Amino acid sequence: MKQILEQLESKRAAARLGGGQKRIDAQHAKGKLTARERIEVLLDEGSFEEWDMFVEHRCTDFGMDKTHIPGDGVVIGYGTINGRLVFVFSQDFTVFGGALSEAHAEKICKLMDQAMKVGVPVIGLNDSGGARIQEGVASLAGYAEVFQRNVMASGVIPQISMIMGPCAGGAVYSPAMTDFIFMVKDSSYMFVTGPDVVKTVTHETVTAEELGGAITHTSKSGVADLAFENDVEALLMLRRFYNYIPLNNREKAPYRPTQDPVDRADKSLDTLVPDNPNKPYDMKELIVKTVDDGEFFELQPGYAANIVTGFARMDGNVVGIVANQPLVLAGCLDIKSSIKAARFVRFCDAFNIPVVTFVDVPGFMPGTAQEYGGIIKHGAKLLYAYAECTVPKITVITRKAYGGAYDVMASKHLRGDVNLAWPNAEIAVMGAKGAVEIIFRQDKDDPEKLAAREAEYKARFANPFVAGSRGFIDDVIQPHETRKRICRSLAMLKDKKLENPWRKHGNIPL
Repeated sequence: MKQILEQLESKRAAARLGGGQKRIDAQHAKGKLTARERIEVLLDEGSFEEWDMFVEHRCTDFGMDKTHIPGDGVVIGYGTINGRLVFVFSQDFTVFGGALSEAHAEKICKLMDQAMKVGVPVIGLNDSGGARIQEGVASLAGYAEVFQRNVMASGVIPQISMIMGPCAGGAVYSPAMTDFIFMVKDSSYMFVTGPDVVKTVTHETVTAEELGGAITHTSKSGVADLAFENDVEALLMLRRFYNYIPLNNREKAPYRPTQDPVDRADKSLDTLVPDNPNKPYDMKELIVKTVDDGEFFELQPGYAANIVTGFARMDGNVVGIVANQPLVLAGCLDIKSSIKAARFVRFCDAFNIPVVTFVDVPGFMPGTAQEYGGIIKHGAKLLYAYAECTVPKITVITRKAYGGAYDVMASKHLRGDVNLAWPNAEIAVMGAKGAVEIIFRQDKDDPEKLAAREAEYKARFANPFVAGSRGFIDDVIQPHETRKRICRSLAMLKDKKLENPWRKHGNIPL
């Protein structure tokens, strides 16, 4: 028995060593942790239970039968983050560059199948050179098996991808189908084709960082949600992020008691919105002053910054926040912001997270670039997401809510549960100046008459009471009581039940 136990321990030691000390040192020299070190940082101490440590590849071509490394380039298992269960796979770049083989894919699929049965999120720590070329179509089949599971798990269990090294070719499509993608600056990148292929085909010269680095994907493409400075910061922030998401689509997000009083009033909000309707202000100030303890986990801050999305808590309960940002493009909705917010709202709806929307929107962005880019279709995505959403929806109009953009931003007409407005809110088809120039175009050459008409239009529509008289706004509230009213509304809505008609799935305008 002693001999067998020693044999077991030596096999475990070999598996833990991955591609060997030389390659581990090379990984460290790049400022990167190894696959197992990453799991140690991410999970609660001593909680990790590893599976399939002894799995090896079955390839015999191109001399592969002479090299067998236990684990085959991916560490899988489960553990806890702040006491809550999670399944994790971590690709090991020291073993064949983390390349995906048939056996490697089978390990990930096994993990995902079990996570679906148990109803627990999956976190993937990606660090892979792509498909293992020596295995040919078998490795491609492995990717497709993982893709299929990503799709089946979508909306059932949360899926999070942390890109911590290369992720290229077919490998990018698994993270692309997960709910959130985080990256590490200067050491991770994602692209369908690398710089060499780009140069050959399109004659463009571009670095890997420019083509698919963390900054590129968090500011230009919108593929990734956040970029972090290094492996340790990324994993610690992922632990924090995990506190906001539920285990599966049948559970609510974790409740965390707070000392922050529900009825806390912030008088500074009464002067947040400037008297000049064209002057911007920072919507994030309202968010931070309204949520529990000023804690707001923002997503995609560097992409489509004219809309703000992220998670916070109200009276201990997780909420998703969507807010127009007057500081950027006057808070207009454009193609990028519509897609960003629509995807976030759909995640919240899938996983029982109430949506709080702060509205200050002058309309959709005009121009040929937007029209040619398909603003009609892409703007409809946000409309579709809010209309389909059945979780509690609370909307606060802080200033402007004009035209179709008023409708889209969780209006009462899209089954908004509680719709509130600040006293200076303007709910109208368009701004007073533009409206008067259309209605009274016969007076266009008489500035005095137009000014009088504009003042009349403002008095008539530049307030929330016309919408309030029709019941489109439930109440006009003082800015400083925003937190109290939202918390009370959420408490009232906690047992809300609303079901959409049965269907296989809707046909969202993609």
